[in-house]
Amino acid sequence: MDQQQRQLIKKYVDIFLRRKKLVVSFLLLSAVVGLGVYLKTPKVYQCLSLIQYQRQQVNPTAMSPDDVRSRTQEVVATVSQQITSRSSLEALIKEFDLYSDLRASLPMEDVVDLMRDKHIEISQERGDIFKVSYQGGDPKKVLRVTNAIAAKFIEENLRYREERASETSAYVQDELRMAKEALDQKEGVMRDYKLQYYNEMPAQLTNNMTRLNALQEQYQNNQVSAQDLERTKVMVQEQISLRQELLGQQLQGLSPILPVPQGAQQQSGPLAQISQLRTELQSLEARYTDKHPEVRRVKKLLEDLEAEHAAGMGQKGETSTPEGEGEKAANQPYIDPQLEQLKQQLNNLEFNIDRLKQERAEIRKQIDRYQGWVEAAPVREAEWAALTRDYEQLSNHYQGLVGQSLQAESAQSLEKRQKGSQFKIVDPAHFPEKPFKPDFKKIMLMAVGLGLGIGGGLALGLELLGTSFKDPSELETFLGVPVLCAIPNIYTKPEVQKRKVWQIVWGVLLLVSVTIIVAAAGYLWKQGMIIL
Repeated sequence: MDQQQRQLIKKYVDIFLRRKKLVVSFLLLSAVVGLGVYLKTPKVYQCLSLIQYQRQQVNPTAMSPDDVRSRTQEVVATVSQQITSRSSLEALIKEFDLYSDLRASLPMEDVVDLMRDKHIEISQERGDIFKVSYQGGDPKKVLRVTNAIAAKFIEENLRYREERASETSAYVQDELRMAKEALDQKEGVMRDYKLQYYNEMPAQLTNNMTRLNALQEQYQNNQVSAQDLERTKVMVQEQISLRQELLGQQLQGLSPILPVPQGAQQQSGPLAQISQLRTELQSLEARYTDKHPEVRRVKKLLEDLEAEHAAGMGQKGETSTPEGEGEKAANQPYIDPQLEQLKQQLNNLEFNIDRLKQERAEIRKQIDRYQGWVEAAPVREAEWAALTRDYEQLSNHYQGLVGQSLQAESAQSLEKRQKGSQFKIVDPAHFPEKPFKPDFKKIMLMAVGLGLGIGGGLALGLELLGTSFKDPSELETFLGVPVLCAIPNIYTKPEVQKRKVWQIVWGVLLLVSVTIIVAAAGYLWKQGMIIL
C-alpha cells in the first residue's frame, strides 16, 4: 500500500470520526425503522409436504393412463392443473374460510388467482418426488390446507386415471362397434356377390375348365356314336329294302295269301328279340369296350335269352295241328321273321339316335354354360379385386381394435382396483414454528446497512460541500506553497468542560437509545412478536 492510499484511508476515517454522531444517529434510527417494518409486516407461514409418484407394479399396457413413455412431470402437471382449477381452489377457500377480508372486497376469481399464483407452489425435487407448499397468515390453517392439497393429489390422480381409463375403454368400444358394422357390411356384400357369381369366380376356373374339357370330349363321343348309328340305320334300311324286294319276287309265283308254318310263327317272338339284342350289341361294341356296363348288360341279357330259347326248344315235341287251327292259319297273311327283325332293329336305331340327339343337346347346353363361366372369370376377378380391395385393411383394423379393447378393459379393471400408478405422501406437512415471511435477520441487516449507507453518504456529502481545510496537504494544494507547521486546536478550560459535558450527554443518549432498542427487541421476542 503506497502513501497515497494510506492518506485516502486516513481521510475517510477522519471523516467518520468527525461525523460519527450523524452516522450513529442514522444507524439507530434505521434499526428502529427496521424493527417497526418487521412488526408491521404481516407474518406469513409456510408448510411443505413431500409426495412421491409410485409407478404401477404391473406392466402397463398401451391403453394404460400412464405407459412407460409418460414422465413424472407430465403426470404431476396434469394433476396440478386439476387441483389448482377454480372449482377445486374455491372449494378449499370455502372449506377452511380463507381470505375472508379479501373476499369481502374482491371477486372470488381474483382471490383464486391470488391463491394459485402467490401462495401455492408445486415443484419437482428429485426423481419421482416433488413438493407441495402453501403460504398463509394462520399457521393452523396453513397446515390443514397443505395436507388437504397433498391429499387431493391422491384423490384427483385416482379419479383422473379411472375416468381416463373409462373414457378410453368407451372410445375403443365405439370404434370396435363401428369397425365391426363396416366389416359385417363388407362381408355381406362379398357373400352376396360370391353366391350370385359362385361358378364364375376365379377360384372355380380350374374346375370349370376340367369339366368343360370333359363335356367337349363327351360331346365328340356322342357325335361319333350318332354317326355310327346313322350308318347302321342306312345299312338296316337297305337290308329291309332288299328283303322286301326278295319277298315280293317270291310272292309273285305263289298265292296272294300263303299260310305261315306253325314252327315259323312260334319262332318269330324269341328269335326276333335275340336278333335285336345281337344288333344292339354290335352297335355298343362299335362305341364302347367290353368292360362298359351297357355292353356287359346286353351280353348277359342275350346269353339268358338264348339259353331260355334253347331250353324251350328241347321240351317241345312234335304235335299235330288241329284242323281248326290249320284252317285258321291258312287264312293269315305271310309274315317274314327276318323282315320283322330288321324293322325292330330299325326302330331301336331310330330310338337310340333320338336319344343321342337329346343327350347332345343337353351336353351342348352344359358346354355353353361352362364356357360362359370360364369367359366371365376375368371380369369377376377384376370386380372381386375391386370389391375386396379394402377388406384386408378393415379386417386388420378390426383385429387391432379387438386387441386394444382387451387392453383397455384390463387397464380399466386395474384402475378400479387401484393397482395403477399413484401418489404417496412421503413427508406430511408439519406445524410451522416460525413464519416464512418476514425474516427478522434480513430486515434488520437491511435496515442497518441502509442506515450506515444514508449516514455515511450524508457525512461524505457534508464534507464535500464544506469549504474549510481539514488537512495540511489540502492547504498546500490550494495555496501552492509548502506548509511549515500545523498548530492543533487549543481549547480553553470552559470549552474543554463543555465538550466533556456534551460527550457525556451524547454517550448517555446513545446508551439509553441502544438499551431501549435492545430491551424492546427482547420484550417483543419473548412475547412472540419477533421470531428469529
